[in-house]
Amino acid sequence: QVQLVESGGGLVQAGGSLRLSCAASGLIVRTYDMGWFRQAPGKEREFVARVSRIGGSTVYADSAKGRFTVSRDNAKNTVYLQMNSLKPDDSAVYYCAARIANYGEYNYWGQGTQVTVSS
Repeated sequence: QVQLVESGGGLVQAGGSLRLSCAASGLIVRTYDMGWFRQAPGKEREFVARVSRIGGSTVYADSAKGRFTVSRDNAKNTVYLQMNSLKPDDSAVYYCAARIANYGEYNYWGQGTQVTVSS
């Protein structure tokens, strides 16, 4: 059974940093495309970043470029999202997701972790 468990969310002031973790079980993160998404109240879920199963290449939403870094630790079977220079607009529930292909729908989702950035 696949489980993705996010942690590391919380309340931080604007300009601060957080590191989110996504611990996976039931799958091997280096063999999956691992993505981070977020959803703010009243808004649709949006893509934030992903790390590809192919070569570990990374892709970022424009809103995340230059501030966020996605990475994975194969030994710990965990994916991270380092978020710096946080803004109030970054406040949302952040979700980790996995897909076996490098395109299309994500197959597995975590339960989410809340990030709140105060101004």
